[in-house]
Amino acid sequence: MNATQRIEQALANALECWETNGIDPPRLAAAMRHAVFPGGARIRPRLCLAIAAASGDPDPDVTDAAAAAIELMHCASLVHDDLPCFDNARTRRGLPSVHTAFGERIAVLTGDALIVLAFETIAKGAAHQPERMLALLLTLSRGVGAPHGIVAGQAWECEPNVDLRVYQRAKTGSLFVAAVTAGAQAAGGNPIPWQALGERLGEAYQVADDIRDVVATAEALGKPVHRDEELGRPNAVDQLGLDAALERFDSLVAKASAAIPRCAGAPMLRQLIRAEAQRLIPEEFQRRAA
Repeated sequence: MNATQRIEQALANALECWETNGIDPPRLAAAMRHAVFPGGARIRPRLCLAIAAASGDPDPDVTDAAAAAIELMHCASLVHDDLPCFDNARTRRGLPSVHTAFGERIAVLTGDALIVLAFETIAKGAAHQPERMLALLLTLSRGVGAPHGIVAGQAWECEPNVDLRVYQRAKTGSLFVAAVTAGAQAAGGNPIPWQALGERLGEAYQVADDIRDVVATAEALGKPVHRDEELGRPNAVDQLGLDAALERFDSLVAKASAAIPRCAGAPMLRQLIRAEAQRLIPEEFQRRAA
């Protein structure tokens, strides 16, 4: 199987295990599937698999579990991010958001259930490698909780004064760092040389999201736009200006590529980063910005 097939199969397996216990509430089960499928670019699990491959990937079962857990956690964060108390987004990936389709109460529970499922997926998939399992669980916890994970990033939106880079590193960068770290750990490698790659990519991704919120259309993104301005949230375009934000994005992409440690998989990783950069900020957006 290629990377995309591995990711989709691992996610399907994780949800199937949860659903086949015979007592799943049907609306919750449907909402969880709605949140996970069809997916977006799956860039975080793709990075996890790519870095595991660059480290030898001796145990694909552990890698698949780590990649699926990262994506489940990302999906959970989107469900909560779309809630009326935060973005109040009616759509996600071109479809009704979970709270739009299933109601706010089910949406809250869906996000919670996906978070728990992420940890369960690692515990099951890496049970035969207890040292790696513990390392992966800790990595996922740090990428999600306080003081530097997704929860902290969301909490910064509730503060009157926010440092843009601190906010972006928590809300977006933390899970990218977890993805690259988990890829190395799943393969039994050293995660430290990969952390800079995750940090640069995470910040680049958030800057791109800020730019897209300003210059893209809701149809192109599959979700509402201009939300940062409406909600008074930190935004790179607002603080730096559009031209400087575009330059910042290009600089971060270049730094991410340069941060890849020397390994057999480096060319493939650089190609992945270039393709993702073009997907995030295509020439159409550049022209619209100009």
